[in-house]
Order: sequence, then C-alpha cells, then structure tokens
Amino acid sequence: MAGMIPSSDDNEFDWEGDLPLKYPQKDLVIYEMHVRGFTKHESSKTKFPGTYLGVVEKLDHLKELGVNCVELMPCHEFNELEYYSYNSVLGDHKVNFWGYSTINFFSPMIRYSSSGIRNCGRDGINEMKFMIKEAHKRGIEVIMDVVFNHTAEGNEKGPIISFRGVDNSIYYMVAPKGEFYNYSGCGNTFNSNHPVVRQVIVDCLRYWVTEFHVDGFRFDLASIMTRGSSLWDGVNVFGAPIEGDLVTTGTPLGSPPLVDMISNDPILRGVKLIAEAWDAGGLYQVGTFPHWGIWSEWNGKFRDTVRQFIKGTDGFAGAFAECLCGSPNLYQGGGRKPWNSINFVCAHDGFTLADLVTYNNKHNLPNGEDNNDGENHNNSWNCGQEGEFASILVRKLRKRQMRNFFLSLMVSQGVPMIYMGDEYGHTKGGNNNTYCHDNNLNYFQWDKKEESSSDFFRFCRLITDFRKECESLGLDDFPTAERLQWHGHFPGMPDWSETSRFVAFTMVDSVKGEIYIAFNTSHLPFTITLPERPGYRWEPLVDTSKPAPYDFLTPDVPGRDIAIRQYSQFLDANLYPMLSYSSIILLRTPDESA
Repeated sequence: MAGMIPSSDDNEFDWEGDLPLKYPQKDLVIYEMHVRGFTKHESSKTKFPGTYLGVVEKLDHLKELGVNCVELMPCHEFNELEYYSYNSVLGDHKVNFWGYSTINFFSPMIRYSSSGIRNCGRDGINEMKFMIKEAHKRGIEVIMDVVFNHTAEGNEKGPIISFRGVDNSIYYMVAPKGEFYNYSGCGNTFNSNHPVVRQVIVDCLRYWVTEFHVDGFRFDLASIMTRGSSLWDGVNVFGAPIEGDLVTTGTPLGSPPLVDMISNDPILRGVKLIAEAWDAGGLYQVGTFPHWGIWSEWNGKFRDTVRQFIKGTDGFAGAFAECLCGSPNLYQGGGRKPWNSINFVCAHDGFTLADLVTYNNKHNLPNGEDNNDGENHNNSWNCGQEGEFASILVRKLRKRQMRNFFLSLMVSQGVPMIYMGDEYGHTKGGNNNTYCHDNNLNYFQWDKKEESSSDFFRFCRLITDFRKECESLGLDDFPTAERLQWHGHFPGMPDWSETSRFVAFTMVDSVKGEIYIAFNTSHLPFTITLPERPGYRWEPLVDTSKPAPYDFLTPDVPGRDIAIRQYSQFLDANLYPMLSYSSIILLRTPDESA
C-alpha cells in the first residue's frame, strides 16, 4: 500500500482553553511513569488498559498522592521489537518495553492509543492530547522523557529506517571509514551539535510544546548533547571560522550549540528542561552540565549518598546534610538554585524502593543475559536476609527503611521525584534492568496498592502533603543559618565525623513555626536531647519506627492522645527516644502547661 488517506480533514483538537500551568519548579513533585505499565495490569480495571486513555482514568491516584507533575517515559514512536526473542526463563518474549529506541521524534507512540492507526494515526495523536489536557485539568504538568542521543538504527550494520537513509554522515557521529561512535551504549550516537541535526531537535521540541501543550522535557543521556559533532569545524557550526578550531568528534564543549539554542529559544526556555547529565561514554556532568541558569539535572549523587547514609554506611553524614540542603556543593557555585536538583532515590533504571531494602545483589536472570546486564553497585541492603521471604523482624525493618528513604526525599531542598509503584512498594524481584519485560515486573499492580493503602501508601501521601504545607521545604534558595540549625545527640552539636550516623536539624517555617527532623541510621537506639524553646514544647508528628498508623500522627488516628502521652515523660524533659534505623519529625507547639 503506497499510503493512507485520512477519513476527514476535520481533525482539529478542542483544547477547551487549556493553558500551561507554569508551576515554579521549586513546587514540583515529579512522578516518573510508563504509560503502558501504569494501567496494563488486569487489576487496573480500566476500559483501555495500557493506553493514554487508561492513564486518564487513574489520574486521581496521582492527585491523591500529591503529585503535580508526571514525567512520561519515552512516548515517541519507538521499535518495540528491537530485542524480540523467546525468553526461556519466563516463557514469554523479550521486547523493548522502556522505549529508549526512537524511530520518529515527531510521532507519539501509536500503540499507546486505543485507536491504533485508525484515521492514519490522527485519532491516536488526539488521545495523547486528551491525556495531557485532562492532566492539566487536575493540576498536573506533563514532562516527556526524550531520547536525542541515539535512534533505533543501531550501529553501521543496523537497519536503515530513517536517518541513515536520508544522510547517514550528518545525523550520526561517524568515523572516516564509516564506523559509528557509540557514546550511547546503543550502537550509534545522534550527531546533535551539527547545524542540521540541532535544528531538527529544536523544531521537534517546539512541536511538542505548541501542538501537544507539553510542559517540559527530560533529556536521556543528555551529556551526549554537549559533545562536538563529527564534521565539526567553525564554518560548519557557526557560519565562520574560529580561532584554534581543532575539535575531535565527541569532545565535550563548554558552550554546546544545541544546548545554547534550546536555552535561548523563545518557546523552549519557558518550559522545564531536565538533563540526565551523563552518558555511556564516561562523561559525567552532574553539577557541571551547561545550564544557562535554567537547566536542572537528575541528581545521581543525591541517590547514591542517600542510599549509603540511610543503610548506615560510615562517612556519609556530611554528604547527606548537603543533600538535605539541595546540594549546594554541586549547584551554588555555578549560580544555580536548589530546584535545579531533581532528587530521587529510585528511577526506572535500577532497583525499586522495595527491592532496595530486599536485595543485596541484582537478580537479572529473566533478562536472558546470564545476570551480566544492569548496574552492579546498587548501594542496597537486604536488612539481613536476601529476597522477599524473610523473618517478621526483617520485614518490619524493611518497611521502616522504606519510610526513611521516602522521608529523606521529601524533606530535602530541591525537586523530589517518585518512581511509579514505589508508593505501594512494587517489587521487580531484584531485577534492576527490566528494559525488556512487557509483564508484571513493569506493571503497576493496583491490587497491591489497595492492600497497602492503609500502610505505606498512606505514609507517602501524608509526607508529600506535609512537604507542600511547609514553606521551608521547597525554598527558592539554599537555606542559611538564620533558618536552619544543625544538631547532634545534643542541640547545636552536630557530629560530622567519619563514624557519625546521626543527622538532625531544625527549620524555621512561616507556616509550621519550626520543625525538628532527625535521622538515626545507627544499629543502636539513642535518647536525644531536643533544642530548648521556652514557652513551647515539641510534639511528635512522624516516627518511622512506629507501625501504621502511628508512623504519622494525623488528628484522626485512633488513640492519638494515648500515643502522644506515652512520650510525655521524655518530652517534658526535652528528650526523645529514637530507635535504630529511624527518622522523626517534631513540631514546635505552644506549651499550655508553662
């Protein structure tokens, strides 16, 4: 068939006056989501599971969790069958599920629509627009994860699908004899700083913003966009020769033309721009990505530091304190702010939150690569026993550690990002690289969420709401000594030594008055001394060592007064008993007995 003809010319989408929400970035709570995985499980009970319309049916869940921004894993048309083969371990077929293998940057993934290719795919385009419009109606922004570092065409021996057939040497980084540079780890590298290629990328981004009302982008392996293009020379890139123009292919550039163009584009500089500031070629730019004052970064150092500190590794108390402050060690010197740091403990790539506290080692045999794929250094701790089947004591400690991780994410300056399913404790069975599984490993399991809604999901929802209520937990700038005070086991005496596993601080808050937050990641319990506040007393709000619902003392918790009275003898003496591996939040309240 030579081509298809649309059924009608009347394909105008009714946006109903939809406008960008334009939230200040400091106020975002991001949720990394896979469109198909979100509703494909049979327990979602959606009319069109695994589609844009399925997501619409479940947006209220995100609203309940406190999310106001979703980051969609790749929705550009991609090659699902790239790895297609029989998987003898699971008895199904491997596919490209995550979607990091673009075929066309300008097309939404048509198999995520209920209408498929009907009306030449235009109905599918409108379904994605409908999803974005409905998200905006609920106060949720939509960010797209875009892959401008490589395409589905593989290496020099790969298939000719699009760019290779148009102009191979312009669209890819190609060596003189035709070999492909592979900074992406996926066979090829998009030649993004070539003038023709960068214009395509900018046109594409503008298209998604103007036509689809997308609120921003997360750039996969964005460090590739800072590398010098093949065929590099001053005339080619800038229109005129420049002094000392000797740049070899792939050299990191201080002012890469593509990032410069995006940053100064009148349409694009007004949306969220997030860089995954590293690539598979060893270029790591967390804290140093060229930013023009507007780019944010996935803060991989936050992830690594928080994982190490919460599991009780020595030597991370000071680094953890930096994370709590929005990583000024990374961003302040370059003139950026806390909200330029996208904080996360877990993402699609790596262990889920539940697996982080259940497995010491990756268990990737279902991928069919003899457990050789995936990251080996996960900074995880199984709390004493490997795997899901463990003693009651170990399972209790795991729940506590999950609460500690989520709490640390939500009380840190910067922008928190939650990975889909972590809010109920989704497990992938210890698989930290589920790129090829279109099955329950990657599906949000709504029945599990309902089972735990009175437990971990409740805790996540309440902590997210608490963050939003506190003016001091999403600051425009890094906290100073006027607002933040560090403490140790005694007030005003923090311990930054190599063996310290205790970090505590108070924050002056215009809404709450003052909050006290402490983390004890030691295997030993301590009774800590609280800062004295004459005329006030400290009242417990959160204690991750307590079982639900006493882990978060909302006014409607049954027996709340009794729970607080159990602490009165300590609080009367300005003390608080902290169990091992626990964290707390206390609120300063007027002392009515004073």
